[in-house]
Amino acid sequence: MKRLLTFLLATAIAPASAAALAPDQTAYPDAQASDPVAMGWMVGAPPPPERLIQRNDMSFMSFPQLRWSFSHWRHFMPTAEISRGDEAASVLPRRLRDDLDEVRFTPLGGDAPMTWAQSLDANYTDGVIVMHRGEIVYERYFGALTPNGQHIVHSVSKSFTGTAAAMLIAEGKLDRDAPVARYIPELADSAFGDATVSQVMDMTTGLAYSEVYTDPNSDVIAFLRAGGTVPRAADYDGPRTTFDYLRTLTKAGEHGQAFAYKSVNTEVVGWLVARVSGQTLAQVFSDRFWKPMGMERDAYIQVDSSGAGFAAGGLNMQLRDLGRFCEMMRNEGVFNGRQIVPSAVVRDIAAGASQTAFASAGYATLPGWSYHNQWWVSHNDHGAYMARGVHGQACYVDPKAEMTIVRFASSPLASNALLDPLSLPAYQAIAEHLIAAAQD
Repeated sequence: MKRLLTFLLATAIAPASAAALAPDQTAYPDAQASDPVAMGWMVGAPPPPERLIQRNDMSFMSFPQLRWSFSHWRHFMPTAEISRGDEAASVLPRRLRDDLDEVRFTPLGGDAPMTWAQSLDANYTDGVIVMHRGEIVYERYFGALTPNGQHIVHSVSKSFTGTAAAMLIAEGKLDRDAPVARYIPELADSAFGDATVSQVMDMTTGLAYSEVYTDPNSDVIAFLRAGGTVPRAADYDGPRTTFDYLRTLTKAGEHGQAFAYKSVNTEVVGWLVARVSGQTLAQVFSDRFWKPMGMERDAYIQVDSSGAGFAAGGLNMQLRDLGRFCEMMRNEGVFNGRQIVPSAVVRDIAAGASQTAFASAGYATLPGWSYHNQWWVSHNDHGAYMARGVHGQACYVDPKAEMTIVRFASSPLASNALLDPLSLPAYQAIAEHLIAAAQD
């Protein structure tokens, strides 16, 4: 149970101290020893008990079993389909390079360099693609993930939800400055009633809500239980849908003062998107992203008992399709010959929000960053920004380097604050290498 409670909704759920800038994975088998195919998870008819992974005993969120379950999420959770439609898949040009594995960098807080290839093992990478100037220059898969496979992206889901909401704002269907209750009167008496659309999108709400996964009395556990992820006791009489749970939250402090990463904000954003569009989140993603972008595979999203998509962390998709989405963002919303997202929306996301409001959260690995429309913005000299998912999921957009990196992973460590010391300098090193190589 403890591992389930540490994983689902956050990307960097607690501020990282300076002493915690490097991953401590010594308690776990390494990437090779925990390879899910080599371990034979779920092989057999039926699998033997020692190789069986189930939801009811939470083994699907135990390590190393999760290295298999992240690539087979709908074995364990109810889901809704996100259709790609009937058109041919858009082309992803390929010009593979053989010089990236040996690109070297020094981890944050460290003094010994390592290579890009070494970092992939260290972060338990399941799949990674590097795109440069619109072409795939590097693509690798590990463990249970195949090129056609689907993998849970965890909180990268938030950035899809936030982008869809920002599109509705650009279309005049949603007012960024309006109170949430204008669109969702059911939340009028909750903590969100007087919060603005912008405040829930940027997570600057003042909520009496704790997101501490190791505390069984934390509010996040009640949230997961309401949505059906955490099992309910026989005498449970609390909320039974995500929507019902959101109505119970109360305020603490004032909205708009400081950034605080609380995934219930994204569930409100998802509710806003569904309410204003008149569609389910799965339908919105299909119509606005999957069909017009020419995605290669259908995707799916975890749903609760009301059929509502898990906006904060339930999206499952193919790695190449995440590459398409991130490349679209790098190209200011254009992909497959179409303007998918208005360029003004992409520029607004990339510009970020208040760095002062973000700094109060104390993320040691993200100095000078901000959070805007459910995206993490670096404000570095490359203008990089990213979508981040717990256990190592990533969509990293570097406009200056004309590069995007997408990664699926299944690290035993449920916090990007512990993965950033390897990931962020590795991304920067690849970007600088590609810039230098393009100039030769």
